[in-house]
Amino acid sequence: MPSSGQILSRIFFWQFERGSWQYDLAVIGILVFVFFMPRRWLRDQPESSVPPKAEQIAVISSAGNESVYQVDARVLAPPEHMPLLQNELHRALQRALPELQNGHFSILKVEAKRDEHGTVIAYQVSVRH
Repeated sequence: MPSSGQILSRIFFWQFERGSWQYDLAVIGILVFVFFMPRRWLRDQPESSVPPKAEQIAVISSAGNESVYQVDARVLAPPEHMPLLQNELHRALQRALPELQNGHFSILKVEAKRDEHGTVIAYQVSVRH
């Protein structure tokens, strides 16, 4: 008769033959664990990298009917082409800023701000109202 240490070792290293009652019992144990695990054990969610609303878009300067905004890159879907980027920036500015919610503004210039690794962290956007 095997000792309890040997039984645990065989279970841990999955040494039972397929189709044996021990194998079936181990599979049932795994399924019971997966389906009846307390939900609070799964509450470990990754932190969202989206900044708070106040930090997403900031006014850098404003003169006459032109303004320059800094838009955090984390609030945009990563576009591959400049027209898509401008559309995403237009929507983000329109959603976030009350003075631009009517949508009657045009983007004059977009400049990417990069960190020391070359990753885009923000866009500096010049807008005409």
